[in-house]
Amino acid sequence: MSKAATSTEKTRAYRQRLRASGGEEVLFQLPHETVALLDNVKQRHGLRSRSQALLQLLNEKGATAQQMT
Repeated sequence: MSKAATSTEKTRAYRQRLRASGGEEVLFQLPHETVALLDNVKQRHGLRSRSQALLQLLNEKGATAQQMT
């Protein structure tokens, strides 16, 4: 099996595990300022990834929206 085929199989297996756990991989193109914001949130909260930082921001926004209603 070629190196490319092995990489493709690993990627496919990763995405299957991700879907099985209720997740999905999404690619975003964001302005540098937004990425810097995510990195700041990631650092302040000791998170492991920008994905976790984005979820943190969304959770905070949801909590704020619920408090306003």
